[in-house]
Amino acid sequence: MNDSQASLTLLAGGDVAPLLQPVDQFAELIQPTLDTVDFRFLQCERTYSHRGSWPDWQTIPAGHWTRLDPEYASVFKAARADVVSVASNHALDFGWEALEDTIELFTSWGMKVVGGGANQAEAHKPVILEKDGVRVAILAYCSAIRDGQAAVGDHPGVAGLRAKTWYVPIDFQPGCPPLIMSEAIEPDVVAMENDIREAKKIAHAVVVCLHWGVRYIPKVLATYQQPVAHRAIDAGADVIIGHHPHTLKPVEVYQGKVCFYSIGNFLTTGQQDASKTSHAEWNLFWYERTPGARYGFPDHCRQIVLPKLTITTEGISRVGMVPAYINDQAQPVAVRPGDPLFDEVLNRLEWVSAESEHRFEVVGDELAVVTLSPTRRPGRSSGGPWP
Repeated sequence: MNDSQASLTLLAGGDVAPLLQPVDQFAELIQPTLDTVDFRFLQCERTYSHRGSWPDWQTIPAGHWTRLDPEYASVFKAARADVVSVASNHALDFGWEALEDTIELFTSWGMKVVGGGANQAEAHKPVILEKDGVRVAILAYCSAIRDGQAAVGDHPGVAGLRAKTWYVPIDFQPGCPPLIMSEAIEPDVVAMENDIREAKKIAHAVVVCLHWGVRYIPKVLATYQQPVAHRAIDAGADVIIGHHPHTLKPVEVYQGKVCFYSIGNFLTTGQQDASKTSHAEWNLFWYERTPGARYGFPDHCRQIVLPKLTITTEGISRVGMVPAYINDQAQPVAVRPGDPLFDEVLNRLEWVSAESEHRFEVVGDELAVVTLSPTRRPGRSSGGPWP
């Protein structure tokens, strides 16, 4: 096979963190989709270990859910995971020992781990996937971390992309929220840019995974996110895949490259408390949970996408998406054109992305992100000329 014919396909999934056994059941309905690609890249939200302790930094959320018996990790086998990012806000909830065990477990299964390590060099080291001479590099970072959780120098932890926050009053009415401003910490951004440039020297494409953003709140981006995404792309990233908010966020095309600010959940249940049918976030946003459902998230967290990348020696040749819907049993299932759930996911994507440069096309059973620089307004297309 010559270089012009060679290609590699990669499918990415969001947060993986089921709490109910048997965990393998949560991947059952999506397995046919997972089997259509060469490699699968997933986000690990928990640690799988009997070691570690609950550090002083752990306040919210309750850390006892974030370290599980290693038998719960079999969901990654069921999901055919080839690469796992451990750059999560929960990775250090029980300290380095629990994360170390988790990394060793995945590695013993032949999976590649990115985004965490015994020192900064390990945590920032890319994973390289290769098929028929086509190489893709994957890097992973986390913004939702506490002091002491980033891998810096010889200190273990996750690859950090930290940000600072400040608040500006904007309304004369008492009790109203302020304008929330955030900005990435410059040394972390520079470290990410350097990682991307080095990875670009050894790979035909670079995928950057970012665990970041504002959880649960639909559509909203934190003010640090777009500048970071643009700098990553300017440094050589070919696609950005974000998660952590548990819900879909904008898809943006910048300089012909695609940023998925959040692709939503994947294989997770949320905390299981049947006595609670509603939940408050920051005492500002309430959501209902379906009584009796194993999926403990609000309905707008049911629509997800699985980015599907085709990569050649010329770079990323196609950025697709598999729309999927998470049912009451916390099982994602791919949805196809003609299914009302397909339209539900697409409409959600259009709504969250309305303020971003983008264009989606239905191609077969999937969606494609058009990456050519648009000359007219962004929006949905059936494949014909834009109005």
